[in-house]
Amino acid sequence: MAKTKTIFVCNACGYETSGWMGRCPSCQAWNTLIEENMKSSAPASSMPSKRQSWVSQNETVPLSDVSVEEDPRYTSGLRELDRVLGGGFVTGSLVLVGGDPGIGKSTLLLQVSHLAKTKGQVLYVSGEESRTQIRMRATRLSIETNHITLCTQTSFEEVSQTITSLRPSLCIIDSIQTLYSEELSSAPGSVSQVREVTAGLLRLAKNLLITIVLVGHVTKDGALAGPRVLEHMVDTVLYFEGENSSPFRMIRAVKNRFGATGELAFFEMTDVGLLEVENASTLLLSGRPIQVPGSVVTSCMEGTRPILVEIQALLNPSSYSVPQRMAQGLDRSRIGMLLAVLEKKFAVGVNNMDAYINVVGGLKITETACDLAILAAVFSALKDRPIRPNTLVLGEVGLTGEIRPIADIERRLIEAGRLGFTSCILPGSNKSGLARIQKRKPGSPSLTDLTDSGPVLPELIFADTLSEAMDVLFMDAPTQGSIKKGGRS
Repeated sequence: MAKTKTIFVCNACGYETSGWMGRCPSCQAWNTLIEENMKSSAPASSMPSKRQSWVSQNETVPLSDVSVEEDPRYTSGLRELDRVLGGGFVTGSLVLVGGDPGIGKSTLLLQVSHLAKTKGQVLYVSGEESRTQIRMRATRLSIETNHITLCTQTSFEEVSQTITSLRPSLCIIDSIQTLYSEELSSAPGSVSQVREVTAGLLRLAKNLLITIVLVGHVTKDGALAGPRVLEHMVDTVLYFEGENSSPFRMIRAVKNRFGATGELAFFEMTDVGLLEVENASTLLLSGRPIQVPGSVVTSCMEGTRPILVEIQALLNPSSYSVPQRMAQGLDRSRIGMLLAVLEKKFAVGVNNMDAYINVVGGLKITETACDLAILAAVFSALKDRPIRPNTLVLGEVGLTGEIRPIADIERRLIEAGRLGFTSCILPGSNKSGLARIQKRKPGSPSLTDLTDSGPVLPELIFADTLSEAMDVLFMDAPTQGSIKKGGRS
């Protein structure tokens, strides 16, 4: 008779214990331990996810003797998705895609099944839709289905046999929460099921050199559902972001063993599927009001890609004893610190005003290079005066009011020049970066290339303190088209 064991598993980190506890001793989360019955009908030696390695080759070999394929990557058919993946799918990798319900995960992966330049067939495993429903979507998206094989099984043992027999180049699992292993008695989607099924799929991907893409559900907080160890096991983690009221979608790479993390891809949801948006800065700045108080444009880096965004600020006299500080797309605690610096240096009465700051387009900014743009937007709204026209504002603000240097200044300025910005406020300590721009390798883009290709070279204005930057932003614009050699304008 099979043995039954009751354990308590944390649904946040996967910690296991024999008794219930209010607080998980591993991740310190409260009320996350869930009771599960561990019933095994097979001997312990038959559980490969726990007893075997990820790969079948257990012998040791010198690293120099390991052969490498000439082209281990292949394109997904979407350039924006290839950028996030680091150049395309890698054979033998495990990719996890998470996002809110109805945001377009299944639509994107069905398009990838059609567009990916694979050497073999594509296996689409669905545990949430029937074959007829998938065919209806494929017809609506005008997708050729000759090289796509459907499988609607939810048993991991059946799915693994199908993968082993077909040996597809690309396998899509929609979703990981619907698969279950018959060796475990817990319900599909539980911590133990998700962990063991993912471990089995990882073993298949490494042994057969198959690219497997997993679709993962998210919690109400936006995090991937299941144990945190799930993100550690896979090679790449992608988050699908976007508002249901907006047709635009964003894919962000939060983990990538084969490329840069933090990369961002933009798509537009249409009736024929997801379409790529190549110029994200133009999209985010479309409809921007010109010469309106409280509106400032800055540049943020998403991986290796500079994106220009608009920051808007609104200030009203507070009706409460404690003024409100509301921020969309920005860190509220940093907003409070920046407003304290502004009040300390200018004594403008921000402590008695409600402040509302928004990043237009739904983008979330985490880097500090937009500090000066935030304070410029707040000061502009407070004084009811617009900043100088066609000006990009960059810089990190310290507690003493100094403007500290920022990274990737070359890429930000090149993107600003292409979009027609005629001036840019920069930290004075970034002045040495201009020498590196002029000594770039042949063939790489530089600021001087902009004058030859058409756009006007932005005027670079350096400021060392917050007072200098405000003086420049709220004065009449000087003659454009030159690079300042130092100091304030």
